[in-house]
Amino acid sequence: MKRITGILVALAGFCSGEWVGLSGGEDLTGWLGGAGETEVAGYKLVDGHIQSTPESRNLVSEKEYEDYILEFEFKLTPGANNGLGIHYPGKGDAAYVGMEVQILDNSSEKYQGKLKDYQWHGSIYTMVPALRGHLKPVGEWNKERVTVRGPWVTVELNGVTITRANLDELNEKFPKHEGAKRRKGHIAFCGHGDVVHWKNIRIAELPHGETATEGWYQAPGKADAELADLGFKSLCDLKDWRMEKGHEGHWTSKDGWIIAYDGKSEAEDKNLWSFDDFKNFELVADWRWVGGGKEMPRPVLLPNGLEMRDGKGEIVKEVVNELDSGIYLRGTPRTQVNLWNWPVGSGEVYGVRVNSKDLLVKAGVTPRVKADKPDGEWNRFVIRMVDDKLTAYLNGEPVLWEAVLPDAPEKGRLALQHHGAPLEFGNLFIRSL
Repeated sequence: MKRITGILVALAGFCSGEWVGLSGGEDLTGWLGGAGETEVAGYKLVDGHIQSTPESRNLVSEKEYEDYILEFEFKLTPGANNGLGIHYPGKGDAAYVGMEVQILDNSSEKYQGKLKDYQWHGSIYTMVPALRGHLKPVGEWNKERVTVRGPWVTVELNGVTITRANLDELNEKFPKHEGAKRRKGHIAFCGHGDVVHWKNIRIAELPHGETATEGWYQAPGKADAELADLGFKSLCDLKDWRMEKGHEGHWTSKDGWIIAYDGKSEAEDKNLWSFDDFKNFELVADWRWVGGGKEMPRPVLLPNGLEMRDGKGEIVKEVVNELDSGIYLRGTPRTQVNLWNWPVGSGEVYGVRVNSKDLLVKAGVTPRVKADKPDGEWNRFVIRMVDDKLTAYLNGEPVLWEAVLPDAPEKGRLALQHHGAPLEFGNLFIRSL
């Protein structure tokens, strides 16, 4: 029980991310050496925005950042070359000890025929080429959003996703690149002696948890007696659920710890609902697919919760073997934790993500990492609901951490939801918090 108490104390200390401005204001507070100063490292405040000069070096943030969304507007001058350093340790060449996202007027005549594919604007230098053709003409303001979360780095330029990289994959492809191995560091504008203008710079940190090492966070594929010893109440028997007319023979008990569904209930509401309401709780739920599905295109999500869009503004999709289910929390589909094999992975709270206009709320209910096991294998969710905050571990990985669910009911029943695909739930246990 000591471990659980510690987790709850840690949760109480976290809050959802908030935007913090880094545009300068009256001085360059937020950047190293910038407090009370209007010029540092060759960057200066000009007419309310930050401008690099021919003497510019690296303008480095005071803080180190791990998971975050960074937004800014920038305006290039002819031939200008700069960069955005991420996971930068504070010393050395940001492109190698960290990673550098290119900021470049690649339309300049001096670059024609000379640029490598990873040198165009928005590329991750030496490793990941960006989609081209979405910079505005020199002298006009561009809008850029960079999201760094878990293994993901994405760059959106003027509403188009131009870069999407998985750092775990880059580590395998470029094993000697030290910066790609880092998961935390300063941000920096990397001066090359050219003039670039920035305004409306802001950053929001996205809180996250750490991988759980306790055995009960992992799906065992068998009855788990340890959960009762930890103070959980079993929901493994159909007597704990409302068996509506038409459920018989379709929602069934199996082996004393599994509730199986064949996808063919004849009830008007085919979901299986608990008798009891729950307010603040911790729920353990194992689950696995046992067949079904058909190939269908499903949207690719960015780690900030937005759909990835191509140069035509269309949502990018991947074909998956469609399998879809979920767990309703507090009696409503709006706060459903999804089980599916979509590109984003299980854990997304779809009803919140698609309806919220707050980017930080969208990011919070989007899985930080895809932690699903292959179809047919057992997965384990540990879902913790405290007031309007949701944390979800999938197979020991914190896919959601203190995600805000706006207007979540104070309490309500659980439901095992589905979209017709056969699946099994096992080791359903709950305890109030």
